[in-house]
Amino acid sequence: MAARHSAVFKSIGGRYKRIRKRPRGKPNKDIYDCKVEVLGELGKLSEQGVVSLLYGDESHVCSEGYVPYGWQFPGEEVFVCCEKGYRFNCWGLVSRDNQCHWHTTQDSIDSHFVLERLEMLSFNIHKPTFIVLDNASIHTARIIKARIPVWQQRGLHLFYLPAYSPQLNIAETMWRHLKGGWLRPQDYCDDQTLAYAVNRCLANVGQGLNINFSPFNAK
Repeated sequence: MAARHSAVFKSIGGRYKRIRKRPRGKPNKDIYDCKVEVLGELGKLSEQGVVSLLYGDESHVCSEGYVPYGWQFPGEEVFVCCEKGYRFNCWGLVSRDNQCHWHTTQDSIDSHFVLERLEMLSFNIHKPTFIVLDNASIHTARIIKARIPVWQQRGLHLFYLPAYSPQLNIAETMWRHLKGGWLRPQDYCDDQTLAYAVNRCLANVGQGLNINFSPFNAK
């Protein structure tokens, strides 16, 4: 029955693919359209080498593992080793050409953490640099907003995405590749192995590990 349904779905153009998560809310259309237009222009300037455009986000890797699906064969037991209670937090900035700035920690990522990362980056840029962020409270905190004028003088600018628009942030794609593909089941066996694996993967973004980001799409 399942095979019959699959054939029918394919015959009418259906594809078996990952179901994306989207927020329930919708962005204000006018703000969304304006932000998308500006982001598109920044993307063009980045391709021309005039500016750097980095997409920022934080995520975490949990010791309980993240393997949504996989092939299994008769007589084979597929599982992920896990250790409860271990959480590895990640902060990353990534560009469409796989340039990546990252940091990992067992501590919580809060506005002070974000401030420190952006402060350090502001001293190490060589052209106008735009950081794309969502509107999470740790990105829009008072201490972050207060520092923006100083960063702008150094050539570092923050670009906030419209609300309810995670599809515009390619950093989300990097985390999906990290947890759903780059990390192996055996990497979850203990905390030290997982920490090493996460750092190994992020250090190899743009080298051994590359993401073919789709062209900018505002939909």
